[in-house]
Amino acid sequence: MLQPIIAGVIGALTGFASSFAIVIAGLIAVGASPDEAASGLLALCIAQALLAALLSWQSKLPLSFAWSTPGAALLVAAGGSTGSYGAAIGAFIVCGLLIVVSGLWSWLGRAMTRIPMPLAGAMLAGILFPICIAPVTAVIEEPLLAAPVIIVWLLLVRWWPRWAVPAAMLVAIVGVVVSAGSEWMLGATLTPGFTLTMPELDPLVIVSLGVPLYIVTMAGQNVPGFAVLATLGYRNVPARRMLAASGAATVLAAPFGGYALNLAALTAALMAGPDSHPDPAKRWVAPVAGGATYIVLGLGAGVATALVSAAPPILIIAVAGLALLGAFTTGLVSAFEVPETRLTAAVTLIVVASGVVVLGVGSAFWGLIVGALVMLVTRPRTVVGPPVPEAGAEE
Repeated sequence: MLQPIIAGVIGALTGFASSFAIVIAGLIAVGASPDEAASGLLALCIAQALLAALLSWQSKLPLSFAWSTPGAALLVAAGGSTGSYGAAIGAFIVCGLLIVVSGLWSWLGRAMTRIPMPLAGAMLAGILFPICIAPVTAVIEEPLLAAPVIIVWLLLVRWWPRWAVPAAMLVAIVGVVVSAGSEWMLGATLTPGFTLTMPELDPLVIVSLGVPLYIVTMAGQNVPGFAVLATLGYRNVPARRMLAASGAATVLAAPFGGYALNLAALTAALMAGPDSHPDPAKRWVAPVAGGATYIVLGLGAGVATALVSAAPPILIIAVAGLALLGAFTTGLVSAFEVPETRLTAAVTLIVVASGVVVLGVGSAFWGLIVGALVMLVTRPRTVVGPPVPEAGAEE
């Protein structure tokens, strides 16, 4: 059973190293203090570990969970528009409740999977666009720190793509430690704890943050996660139970900063694939081992938060941009795949990427609304002509 354990540990290390910085940056962007951001990272690690362990053990299927990386990008994009961290917490809870309803009410779950791809893909690409251009900006603003990160990432994309982003993050951490000296350790908490924040239900924040967070988590994480499992031969997974459980875990973790939990996609391919174990019946051990690894990693959330706080913000977002290039490309491809709806996709992407806030509601929501209107106006009209005689009929 050593092989699936190793696969689980590697999957957890890869998932954590690739995106923990954007999680911390996203929570700080919506008003969290460093201690609250560390609490959020710890809550996410423990919650997804428990989800993976309990559901995988119960079903004997390799069911792995993760935090929503596109959701973290949405938090970064929404920075300064939430008013207070408590309002953001309220939006997290609403997102979790919507995921629960998606699992319990099959109609909503099916409706989420049927959002037109030009809208869903363009919204995802629009959210990620400002982050994916950060590496370019970082090279100009922080060349000594950013250039080595990008060079290492590019080299490993060619030879060891699985380790490209973790290695880039490691180079960024080394650069921050060297440039900041020992000062960054002054704010480090070796034993992070949970920080409870009372939620505030602000309708505008729920519409501009909670609803888009739900949509990108479902369309950008859960749907691909189910697709990965189906591709690997797991077609009878307890989908409704998984959605309901991840939504409930989000609701419970939200007051501590856990913004959104979902089915894993990238790490699921590692833990549920043949690299985990030749026998599919034994691969369920990998998510359990990965969950245990996440708990250990979560205990270092205070140190991780101190590092991110000491780093130039553009450097952290640049590493996140490298990590999210794959998701950005996927969003673009799905958005512009059909020629007839490319105008809809372009308008949606532009509105979302603009970052505008209208009536207190952020650009992700307005991008969906404007895109839907453009789709309704520009969709091909059905022309009713004279009846066509059936073959063989008399004229």
